[in-house]
Amino acid sequence: MSTSVIFSSRRARRVWTDRAFLAVCIFAAVLSLGLLALLLTAIGIQGYKYLDWGFFTGLPSRKPENAGMWPAMIGSIFVCAICATTAVPIGVATAILLEEYKPTQKVVAKLHGFVQLNITNLAGVPSVVYGILGLTVFANMYGLMGTSMNPSQAIGSHFYDEVYDLTGTALRLPAERDAETIVLQGGMVMMVSESGEAVTIELVAKRPTEPTTGQVRSRARVNRVEDRAWYYIQLPLGRGVLAGGLTLMLVVLPVIIISSQESLRAVPDSLRQGALALGATRWQMVWGTTLPSAIPGIMTGAILALSRALGEAAPLLMLAGIVYITFTPANLMDSFTAMPLQIFNWASRPQADFHQVAASGIIVLMAILLSFNAVAVVIRQKFQRQSMP
Repeated sequence: MSTSVIFSSRRARRVWTDRAFLAVCIFAAVLSLGLLALLLTAIGIQGYKYLDWGFFTGLPSRKPENAGMWPAMIGSIFVCAICATTAVPIGVATAILLEEYKPTQKVVAKLHGFVQLNITNLAGVPSVVYGILGLTVFANMYGLMGTSMNPSQAIGSHFYDEVYDLTGTALRLPAERDAETIVLQGGMVMMVSESGEAVTIELVAKRPTEPTTGQVRSRARVNRVEDRAWYYIQLPLGRGVLAGGLTLMLVVLPVIIISSQESLRAVPDSLRQGALALGATRWQMVWGTTLPSAIPGIMTGAILALSRALGEAAPLLMLAGIVYITFTPANLMDSFTAMPLQIFNWASRPQADFHQVAASGIIVLMAILLSFNAVAVVIRQKFQRQSMP
């Protein structure tokens, strides 16, 4: 057999292999797109019935026709805002430290490699593990600072003793969290007013609608009320919005670090060497040259990571544990729910109508996720055009 025949046979085999591989790739792409279109069509058919303006502005209800996801949407906004404001700066700063300030000493270089290996491994940890970690660290703080019901530190809360006098008038006098209200014999209560004077009030029933013949004989008739301002903060954080946002921060932080590192590595070394040759310090080189060139990739990775955080249900379910909430958070310590938790609540109910409501919630969640991805693409294209000569 001549050399030309052997070469022609090998060439034909390579061409056939290339065409077969291309056909397999096209088939896999068409199959995945077809399954995605089938799922989206099924969800659209089920969910269009309840998808109206009342669904966006309504509260959760035990009746499917009245169910809405306004508290879940606001809770997701709160949690994702906290996640973004903490995860992005910490992630980008960590990536700059690991990539632009690599140590030269042998011992420190080994520590650098150990940290890098752990960050890579953390990116593959299931999100439910982060939920357990957030519950232990942020919500309970290892039990070292009291409990969420009796925190060791609190800012922005005021306590009052709410009572009713003989005329049925509601009275609220300042009190302390752990101070006891002294009830005297005959239904008299002694408290301290805002001016510091001792006040003695004869009490009747707790509410005016209750009978007024029997006088108060025990401390149970004095209602201790706590008013929390919008800036209320406590330690431990409890199962509130702030703890949820910090838990999601742990989920997406390794992804943001790795994507930011890859974006920094994509910047040509010639830019770094040129900046250093002109007399710039390492930080000036990073701030003025490397970081602006890496912003498209960093922003894309950060937005996609936040999209993942928006759709996470397992860590929030471990942390919050509440999926039926009919109010929006008033401060960072308030209980909350999120769109994935609300969808989980509707999908777990036996009524078929609630499954259609869950499909409507899935449509809203997917629309928000696609909007996040579209913003990532726009930002990437914009910065790429600006960086082109």
